[in-house]
Amino acid sequence: MLSSYSPASRGLVQAADFPLIEAIHGRRSRRFAKGASIPNGPLAYTSTEAPEALDVTEQMLLVSTVAGNTGWANLFAHHPAYAGKLPNYTTAAGGRSFPSSAGFNTTEFFFTDDTGVYFLPTRDLTPLPATETVNLDAWIEAHRARVVKLADGRMNIPAAMPYMEGHNTWCANVPGSTLIWPVADVAQHVILLLLYLVQNGTGIYDDVNGRRIPGLDKFGHRLNMEVAYPMTFLEQVAMTDVSTEMGTACYAGALMLQALGLGGWMYTGINPFVVLGASGDPAVPGLGFQFRMLDGNPLPYVTGLPGVFEAHVPPHFASMGAAVEAVIDRKFGRGGPFDAGQGGPYRENAAVRASCAQIDKEAAEIATIMAEYVYSTFGRFPATAPAVSINTYLQAHRLDTGFYDTHFGQDSYLRTHADHDRNWG
Repeated sequence: MLSSYSPASRGLVQAADFPLIEAIHGRRSRRFAKGASIPNGPLAYTSTEAPEALDVTEQMLLVSTVAGNTGWANLFAHHPAYAGKLPNYTTAAGGRSFPSSAGFNTTEFFFTDDTGVYFLPTRDLTPLPATETVNLDAWIEAHRARVVKLADGRMNIPAAMPYMEGHNTWCANVPGSTLIWPVADVAQHVILLLLYLVQNGTGIYDDVNGRRIPGLDKFGHRLNMEVAYPMTFLEQVAMTDVSTEMGTACYAGALMLQALGLGGWMYTGINPFVVLGASGDPAVPGLGFQFRMLDGNPLPYVTGLPGVFEAHVPPHFASMGAAVEAVIDRKFGRGGPFDAGQGGPYRENAAVRASCAQIDKEAAEIATIMAEYVYSTFGRFPATAPAVSINTYLQAHRLDTGFYDTHFGQDSYLRTHADHDRNWG
C-alpha cells in the first residue's frame, strides 16, 4: 500500500506498521491539544505551544478511515424463504470501514477544520478497481476528490452551554483540530426496515394509538399481522442500528488516531441541533439543515440540507411513496448492489446480482401504505424518532505531550504520539 508514496513520510510508514492490538489497548481519550488550557484544579496546565493543524495527508487518511469505502460488500448469501433467490436487504454495493445493519448504509459524513466545513459522501461510492484498492495514494485521492466544501472557516460552535456540554468547552472543536461527525438518514433506515418486514411477511401496527394501519387487511395472502412489530419498536431498532453504525465509524477513526500519533477522542457532548442548524441563533447557523417545530414537541424536526443530504421525507420528496420508490431504486438501479452490470467480489458478478429477489409492486405498495399512514397521522416520519440523527463525534488534534508528562505517570501516550511531530513535520 505504501509503494505508491515516494518517498513515504516516516509517519505514514509508522502508521502502516502499527499493530492493531496496540491500537486497541492504547486507545484513550487524549483531550489536551496544543494551545489548550485548564485554568484551575488538580490538572491545571496551560500549553506553551501554539495550535497546529494536522498534516494534510494524515487528515485525509483519518477522514477516509472513518468514512471511506473499503471494497465490495458481500451480499446476503441465503434465506430459506426466498426460494433460491438472494435476500434483497443490502442497499449499497460497497463496504466501508464499519458495519451497517443489513447493509443499509444510510450514514454520510461531515467534518470541519480551520479552513472550512466539508461534506464527504461515500455510502454509494463504487469501490476502486482491485489494482487500485491496495494503492494507498489512489485510495486517499479517490476520497479527496469527493470532498465538497460547504463553507469557509471552522464551524462556529460556541464553547458554552447549551451549544456544548460544560466539560467539553475547553477542548472541543479547538483551533488546529479536525472534527468529524456522521449524520444518519433515519427516515430512509425506517423505510428499509418496512421493506424488510414486508419481504419477511409482516408489517407494523400503531401502538401509540392502539390500532392497525388501515389498508393492510387486503394483503392477508402475504402478511401475518399477528406477528407485526409495534411501530415505536421498529423506530427504536432504526435508532439503535444507525447509532451503532455511527459509533463504529468513529471507533475506526479512534484506532487510527493511535497509529497516526494524534490526540483526540470520540464523544457526544456537542448539541446535535446546533451542528445541524437548528440552534435558533442566526450567529450559529451550523450546517443549515431545514427543520420545523411541531406542536407538542420541544425538539426541532430536522429533515435535510437540500442538494447535499436529504432525509427520505417531504419536503425533500414529494410524498412518502416517492421516498419508498427512491429507496428501491437505490437497491436495484444503476450502481446499486443488485445492478447486474455492477462489478463485485464474485467470480460471476452479473449472475449473482441478478439472482436477487425483486421487491415487487405490491410490496412497495404495502410499505408505502405504512409510511404514508405514519406521516399523515403524526405529521412526521418517523413518528417517534428523528428523521436525521447525529450521535457521535470524532476529534483529532496534535497532542501537547507536556501536559501528560506533567500530570501523568509513564505510558500516558504512545510512541507514535512521542514521535508525531518528527514523523509528520
